[in-house]
Amino acid sequence: MPTHVEPSQNPPSAPSNAPAAPDAPAPQAKRGVSPKTKRLLLLVIAAIVVAAVAGWYFFLRGRASTDDAQIEAHIDPISPRVAGTVTHVYVQNNQFVHAGQVLFTLDPSDYRLALQHAKASLASAYAAASGATTGIPIQQTSSHSSISSAQAGLITARAEESQAEQNLALAGSREQAARAAVAEAQANARRAVSDARRYRQLVAKNEVSRQAYTHMETAAAAARAAVRAAQANEAAARNAVAAASAGVSVARGRVEQALAAVRRAAVGPQEVRVSRSRAGEAQAQVALRQAAVAQAELNLGWTAVRAPVSGLVGDRHVEVGQAIAPGQPGLDIVESGHPLLDRWVVANYKETDLQGMAPGQRATVHVDAYNEDLKAKLNSIGSATGSRFSLLPPENATGNYVKVVQRVPVKLFFDAGQNAKLQRLRPGMSVEVTVYTR
Repeated sequence: MPTHVEPSQNPPSAPSNAPAAPDAPAPQAKRGVSPKTKRLLLLVIAAIVVAAVAGWYFFLRGRASTDDAQIEAHIDPISPRVAGTVTHVYVQNNQFVHAGQVLFTLDPSDYRLALQHAKASLASAYAAASGATTGIPIQQTSSHSSISSAQAGLITARAEESQAEQNLALAGSREQAARAAVAEAQANARRAVSDARRYRQLVAKNEVSRQAYTHMETAAAAARAAVRAAQANEAAARNAVAAASAGVSVARGRVEQALAAVRRAAVGPQEVRVSRSRAGEAQAQVALRQAAVAQAELNLGWTAVRAPVSGLVGDRHVEVGQAIAPGQPGLDIVESGHPLLDRWVVANYKETDLQGMAPGQRATVHVDAYNEDLKAKLNSIGSATGSRFSLLPPENATGNYVKVVQRVPVKLFFDAGQNAKLQRLRPGMSVEVTVYTR
C-alpha cells in the first residue's frame, strides 16, 4: 500500500545571496508497518505474557516459600548439681567435647568430710542393728522358758492348794470327831462320877462291897482321864484345822504368785515384738544411713561437672574461683554428635501459606551463609501460632481489633546423606525454605 507523505509546511528558505542550486531529484517516501502487522505483533506479545504469567503461576502454585526461617539445634545449659567454688575449668568456647568429658570441677573438701561423716553414721547404725537383732533369739527363748515355767508353777501351786484344801477338810472332820469324842467322854465321865457317888453312899451303908466301890471310883477316874484325852485330841484337831487353814492360805498365795508369774511371762512375747520393732527400726536406720552415704558419694562425684552429650562449647562464663550454685548455668553445649538429629529447621509460614502442606512433603533449604541448597522433609506443623507462645500473647477480645496475618512455625528435618554439609550449620543461621506441596 503506498504511503502518503505530506510536503513540509515550512520549507527552509534559501539565503538571498546564495547561488541557485541545481535541480535535485525528489526524495523517495518511507514505507511503514501496516496496522494488521501491528495487531498481530501485539497479539503474539500478549500471548507470550499470558503464557509466562500462567507458567509462573502454575510453577509457584505447588510451592510455599519463606525467608523467615532459621537453623535450630539442641543447646544444653550446663550447671552443677551441688554448690561450690570452681577449682579448674578444662574447656574453652567453640571446643568440641565428648559425652562424659570433665568440663570444670568444684572444691570437693566439704563433700569428702560429709561422706566420712555419713560412713561413720552408717557404721554406728550397723552396730545398733546388730545388737538389736542378736538379742531377739535369746529374749524369745527366755520368754518361752518363762511362760513354760510359770505355767508349770501355776499347775503345782493349784495342786498344792487343792491338797491343802483337802487337808483342811480332813482336819475339820477330825476336829468334829474329836469334839464328839469329848462329848462322849464327858457323858461317860458324868455317868461314872454319878455311879461312883451312888456307890459311895451304898458303901457307907454297907450295901455294896468296898471292891465294887473301888471299881466304880476307878471307872470314874478313867472316864475323867478319857475326857481330858478327848479334849486334848480336840485341841490337837483344832490346831490341825488351823494349820491346814494356814496351809490353804499359803497354797493360795503360791497360786497368786504363780498367776503373777504367768502374767509376767505372758508379757514376754510382747517384749519380743517390741524388740523386733526396735530391730526393724535399727535396720531402717541402717537403710537411711546407707542412703545418706550414697547421697554423699553422689555429691562428691558431682563436684566434677561432665558433658552430658557431645558437642561444641558455647557461652562459657564460668571461671576459676567463682562460687556457683546448683542450677546456675556455667556454659552451654550445642549438640553435634549426630548432625542428622541435632540440626533442623523452623520456618515461620504465614497462615495463608499452610494450605496444602502436610508432613512428609519434600522441601529445599537454601543456606544463606554458604549459598547452597539442602534437601529436607516437612516433619510437623506447629500446634499454635508463634504469637501464642510469646511472653505477652495478644488479647484480641480487648481494645480495637486489627486483623494481622499470623505465622505458624513449621518444623523440617534434613534428609540423610548430607552430614558433611550439616556439620557446618550453626543454630540461628538464616535460611530460605521452599516446601513442594504438589
